[in-house]
Amino acid sequence: MRFVNRREFLHESALWSAAVAAVSGLRVPFVESAAEKAGDVNSQLRVAVIGVKGRGRDHLTGFAGKHNCLVTTVCDVDTAFADPAIKIVEKAQGKAPKFEQDLRKVMEDKNIDIVSIATPNHWHALAAIWAMQAGKDVYVEKPVSHNVSEGRRIVEAARKYNKICQTGTQSRTNAGMRQSIDYVRSGKLGKVTLARGLCYKPRGSIGKVTGEQPIPGTIDYDLWCGPAPKKPLTRKNLHYDWHWTWDYGNGDLGNQGIHEMDKARWGLGKNEMPKSVLSLGGRFGYVDDGETANTQLCFFDYGDSQLIFEVRGLPTKDLLGAKVGNIFYGSEGYLVCPSYDTGVVFSAKGEKLETFKGGGDHYGNFVTSVRSRKHADLNADIVEGHLSSALCHLGNVSYQLGTQAPFTAGSKAFGDNKEAFETYQRMQEHLKDNQTPVENGQVRVGRKLNINPTTETFVNDAQADKLLTREYRKGFEVPAKL
Repeated sequence: MRFVNRREFLHESALWSAAVAAVSGLRVPFVESAAEKAGDVNSQLRVAVIGVKGRGRDHLTGFAGKHNCLVTTVCDVDTAFADPAIKIVEKAQGKAPKFEQDLRKVMEDKNIDIVSIATPNHWHALAAIWAMQAGKDVYVEKPVSHNVSEGRRIVEAARKYNKICQTGTQSRTNAGMRQSIDYVRSGKLGKVTLARGLCYKPRGSIGKVTGEQPIPGTIDYDLWCGPAPKKPLTRKNLHYDWHWTWDYGNGDLGNQGIHEMDKARWGLGKNEMPKSVLSLGGRFGYVDDGETANTQLCFFDYGDSQLIFEVRGLPTKDLLGAKVGNIFYGSEGYLVCPSYDTGVVFSAKGEKLETFKGGGDHYGNFVTSVRSRKHADLNADIVEGHLSSALCHLGNVSYQLGTQAPFTAGSKAFGDNKEAFETYQRMQEHLKDNQTPVENGQVRVGRKLNINPTTETFVNDAQADKLLTREYRKGFEVPAKL
């Protein structure tokens, strides 16, 4: 499928109008798209939101009736979500949008300036690329990709088509978080050699089914699958629980965890892939149809610093006051971020020194950049989304290539890395607290993978490289190159 971009459309429209004028004697003015009137804050931007069951509803209220935007279209493969979404928009802006079930019709609509994407993860990259090829600016939810290669392709598309593409990691716009990261990078904590991301978020069993489940009649399942394999539904719920299956989701690393992964990398000031990755964990506490880990550790080596990520889906206590957040460790103290918009500074002795707090408008930042036509004005440009999403994928690749081993074998994976060993010991205590056998149990110990940051591939590991992308269904291919 090839989409004509907006400039091409406008140029062709102008030629057609000139031809009509030549015949009729009328003067037809050339109409420039609102999105391309650089710096014109008075132009109205027309928005389509794709995926409106969960996170997409926040997109609706983020654009409708705000920033001189008009949500003209809501789109979802499940028609059951049409009426609720339309009502949300109508209430916010006083005018109802139309509904489309097929996102390809959204791409073909020349009257849309912005496409905002809140689909399942496996659709993020292709929807974003299609939209930019169609001449539209894009706001895409996190993770921006389902695999590493897809993220780089979105970046290439944004630059090639000169489109504004914002990642949905809204912490980057929140004042409290921006102040916290500025503090970390100012040197006031001393030398920061470790950033920790935490996703201690309860995730219960999704249940266990014994065979193929029916697809609700309101859903176009072929379109729901899109770029991913079209397999029978073998879990209780089609919606949301896709997060815990490899074909469509990325586990909690790529669900809640991507926010904390992004902030950890941001605080370390790393704008490339790490030198290596190692992940281990498992799905503990219950047996269900989920495939991804509900307890997982990821260790990323940047040479002069490291990023450690912890996922805990079973009940747990906090770490230094944070459950879903970040901790930055410096030689002179540490900083704890227990939420999307808060940071608390402590001395090396644990004395509270300073607190930062404050929100922001991530959609507003995006719209401002759409009007300025400068991707540098974005707080979460697509390249940031790609790099942080890639960390989640790298961790999962290591985990997927791992083998089951006794918990004692996991300790041997870290060498002399004291922080990694301490993190692993705490994970084991956490599992014991949840009556999970550790002494006689097993953990999945991932393969340590070395990475070439320049090529964004693994070093001498063809098997791992295959997991940097996927096979796509015909008609839904994410291009290998733009």
